[in-house]
Amino acid sequence: MDVLAFGAHPDDVELSAGGTLAKLAAQGKRCAIVDLTRGELGTRGSAEIRDREAAASAAILGLVHRENLGLADGFFDVNEASLRLAISAIRRLRPSVVLANALEDRHPDHGRGAELVARAAFLSGLPKVVTGPADAPEAAWRPRAVYHYIQDYDRKPDVVVDITGHLDTKFEAILAFGSQFHDPNSDEPATPISSPEFLDHVRGRATSFGRPVGFLHGEGFEVRRPVGTDSLLNLL
Repeated sequence: MDVLAFGAHPDDVELSAGGTLAKLAAQGKRCAIVDLTRGELGTRGSAEIRDREAAASAAILGLVHRENLGLADGFFDVNEASLRLAISAIRRLRPSVVLANALEDRHPDHGRGAELVARAAFLSGLPKVVTGPADAPEAAWRPRAVYHYIQDYDRKPDVVVDITGHLDTKFEAILAFGSQFHDPNSDEPATPISSPEFLDHVRGRATSFGRPVGFLHGEGFEVRRPVGTDSLLNLL
């Protein structure tokens, strides 16, 4: 893979990095999503519905792979068992770059997912960490970088990706999760993300991320280590 995006819940990636993946896929890059949980504790919908929605969204974004690690929504921990599942995914898919949940956010699964993926990305490069079948262990692999997308909390991005021209695809992928977002015909309980105003917020954030760097629309990411470049002339 060129880029592997992890999300604590199905739809996390679409909301915060869907434009980035859509743009990369349109450029012929190989992109994948690994969802940590099935989002089974969500107020609206069900795990089975969200499985179908995730598959539909993957097709819209042009992903070449999507899978779910089946960790417990709301209750997964950063422990050996969960780390080994994430390490195995990284080693099997061998991404150049990994995207992960926000470093800190309203939903505790998001920050915990960020820690899990960042640790797994490092441990995946250690040959003495053994994963896979005993007769065919998975080869060590460490991605070049881990970028954390920004979710509910307003955080200052270290990197902004230009998604101009790909916002409509991002929203099509988001709306594939019809059980979670605004549907005037739904009789399920209202949630903080099921109002039409929430989708206006997502659209407005794309504009606010893009404006300082001269993009019509952007998506913001944070990093825990400096971003390197071979020339300042390559930076905007």
